[in-house]
Amino acid sequence: MRSSVRSFFMENPLNFLLPLGVAAIVLDFAGAQPFWILLLAALGMIPLAGLIGVATEAMAAMTGPRLSGLLNATFGNAAELIITIVAIREGLLELVKASITGSILGNLLLVLGMSMLLGGARNGVQVFDRHKASSDSLLLLLAVTALVIPSLFTQSQSGIGIASAQDVEILSLGVSGLMVVLYGLGLIYGLRLQSGPLTRASAEHVVHKRAWSLRTAIIVLLSATAGVVWTSEILVQQVEPVVLELGISEFFLGVILVPLVGNVAEHMVAVSVAMKDRMSLSVEIAVGSSLQVALFVVPALVFISLALGNPLTLVFNSFELIALIGGVLIATLVAEDGESNWLEGAVLISLYCMLALAFFLLH
Repeated sequence: MRSSVRSFFMENPLNFLLPLGVAAIVLDFAGAQPFWILLLAALGMIPLAGLIGVATEAMAAMTGPRLSGLLNATFGNAAELIITIVAIREGLLELVKASITGSILGNLLLVLGMSMLLGGARNGVQVFDRHKASSDSLLLLLAVTALVIPSLFTQSQSGIGIASAQDVEILSLGVSGLMVVLYGLGLIYGLRLQSGPLTRASAEHVVHKRAWSLRTAIIVLLSATAGVVWTSEILVQQVEPVVLELGISEFFLGVILVPLVGNVAEHMVAVSVAMKDRMSLSVEIAVGSSLQVALFVVPALVFISLALGNPLTLVFNSFELIALIGGVLIATLVAEDGESNWLEGAVLISLYCMLALAFFLLH
């Protein structure tokens, strides 16, 4: 028993953060300062999100390559989806929209940049599947273009006439509905080919060697999901007090904090496989995760928000639009030559830091 517990913590350093989630719950009951509660809840949620990925991988390993891809597509963004649903219920819609922007940019600039930097530093110039990376990046560019249509519509209407809130909401629902259709078509396409942009096989097994039974995997998945729900409630409740206490914007927390908390485990996997000179898989994780956000998470949030009585419209500010389109174009250009090096990674990370600073100053 003791050796099992030791191996559980040693196989993934992130598991050492699990007690921080319990500490956040205790501090929440004790009425401690909101900043410390939010910080501990965020850190405690990171390993829970990782366990959802590991449990999903364990289940996927028993289902074959096609269903494996479907499972990973379904649960790939579970933690982030839970956080944003809780935020919608609390009426923090700007936080939710910012998290969409931050998730896409984080995958394309930070994760891809770290993978290229560390992978290139260890292995020199790395090559990846140029054709697949280019086609996936092009699909992402099309998806993000669709995502920003309501924003462009609103800005265009301001020069002609004021767009009504109902028009914007109808357009957001229409765009989301079509994106769901595209997501379904992408799943069908991927399931037929065994490997598609939305049904990629997870790389969790590269880092986590634990072999779980189906029963254990289901128990871990349900337990980790319940933990994410609980800590999400605590985290979201502290957002407004922390914004007032520190003077930072809700927007910045959404862009930086929520995507990192929900995806750190997957980010580490992408970097790990890049350092093992498996750059094709690393690029696939970064671009595929962004695609899942654009085609699955966003439409899901729009329809869920309508059901919760806090309709979410896909209207982003001008800086978000420029950052989104620029980030996707950069990822598309990086994928063109099928090669990467540490300098390209450093440039991508620097660009992400510049945007993060701008988002911090944006109120």
